[in-house]
Amino acid sequence: MSELIEKAKNAITEKGLPLIEDAKTRTPIYVSMRELPLRFQFGISKVQKFFEGLKDGRIYMVECRGCGEKFFPPQADCPKCQSSNNMEWIELSGEGELLTYTVISVKPPTFAHYKDYIVGIAQMKEGVRVLAWLDINDPKKVKPRMKVRLKTVKREPEGIITYHFVPVE
Repeated sequence: MSELIEKAKNAITEKGLPLIEDAKTRTPIYVSMRELPLRFQFGISKVQKFFEGLKDGRIYMVECRGCGEKFFPPQADCPKCQSSNNMEWIELSGEGELLTYTVISVKPPTFAHYKDYIVGIAQMKEGVRVLAWLDINDPKKVKPRMKVRLKTVKREPEGIITYHFVPVE
């Protein structure tokens, strides 16, 4: 990353702007000179079942018992009918249809160690939409409306259990 910053500093000296050519695409990019470290934490006691499910290979959504609204990721309170702690936990079947996707080639610094990856949104059989990585070797094989399965995975090198889509053959 320091090479990028050096190039940007040189560009500022020469042109007055931190504009450099992207090595991969050969297109101009603006390099922000401000670092944005970001670490967050949030309480999960009301949705802890979701995280416990991931550890057990299960992925849950919730449905409001008051109005029937469905949510993924799960939340404890319903913004539609304002009911609190009135959610039914439902395990997702994993069956979905890809609605849209994008190939991520310009990554945030914390994901820079990953090769280019695909993120997609799928409509799940249960009626919720899920945003997740799509695990596929050839991006040319990705098509909207293709059938996908949502599965848990341990993402390396971090060792974090999360979920992703895999194509249904």
